[in-house]
Amino acid sequence: MATRTRAARSNAEVASERSPQIADDLDVPATVVCAFCGEADCPGCANERSRSGIVSIVAWERPGRALGRMWSTARSASREAEAFFGTLPDGPLVPALRFAVLSELVASAAMLLLAVPIAAAVAPSWLAHLALDAGARFATIRAVGLGVPGLALLLVLAHAAHGLALDVGARRVGAAPARRRALRFGLYATGWDVVIGPVGVAVLGLREGASAALGVSSLATGLPGRSARAFLLGAYGLDGAGAARAIRLSHATAIVVTLFGALAVLGCLAAIAFA
Repeated sequence: MATRTRAARSNAEVASERSPQIADDLDVPATVVCAFCGEADCPGCANERSRSGIVSIVAWERPGRALGRMWSTARSASREAEAFFGTLPDGPLVPALRFAVLSELVASAAMLLLAVPIAAAVAPSWLAHLALDAGARFATIRAVGLGVPGLALLLVLAHAAHGLALDVGARRVGAAPARRRALRFGLYATGWDVVIGPVGVAVLGLREGASAALGVSSLATGLPGRSARAFLLGAYGLDGAGAARAIRLSHATAIVVTLFGALAVLGCLAAIAFA
C-alpha cells in the first residue's frame, strides 16, 4: 500500500514538473509571421512603401453607420489630404468602390437640390411649368431619376481614371507598379466632391461654425495636386520632377474622361427629354 502511495506521489511530481513544458508545447506559435509587424495574417508589410511604415485607418472600412463613416472618410480625404493619402494602405477595392458610389450619389443629389432655388430665382415661370404640366413633370422626373446616377457614375469614372493615370505616370518614371492602391486613391478621392460641395458647406457649418463652411472654397484650392503629391511620395517614393510628370498625366487623363463622359450623359438626357 505504501509502495503504491509513493509511486502515485512520484508520478504526480513528475507530471507537475512536466506540465509547464507540455503547456509550452501546446501553445504552438504561428509557423510563418511577418518580419515587419509580427502578425501571421499580415496583408503584406513587405509591399508597404510608406516611409514611416504607418498607414492610415480608413473610417469607411470600419464598422458603423454608413453615412457617418462616409462623412468621416470624406473629411479626412479633404481636410487632412496629405496625411490621409500619404499613408493610404493597399486593400480591397469593393469597399472603396461602394464609398465612391455613395459619395457621388450624395454629392450629385445635393447639386440638384441646390439648383432648385437657383432656378426658382432665375426662371420661376419655367420651374412652375415643370411642376404644373403633367408631361413636363414626367419628363423631369425621368431625367432626374437617370441623370443623378449618371452624373455620379461619370464622377466615379473620372476619379478612378485619375488614380490609374497616377500609377501609369509613376511606372513611366521607374517606380514599381501599385495599380490597386492607385485605384483606391481615385475612389477615395470622390470624398472631395462631398466636402467641397453643398453637403460639405452645410455639415461643416452646422458642426464647426460659419468659418469652417466659408473655408471650403480655400480648401478646394490645389486639393487634387496636394493629394496626388502626398500619395506618390507615400506609395511610390516619388517627388520632384518624377511626381510632377505623373501628376500632369493624371490630370490630363481625368479631364479627357470627364469631357467624354459629360457628353455621353448629356446625350442620354437629351434623348430622354425628347423621346
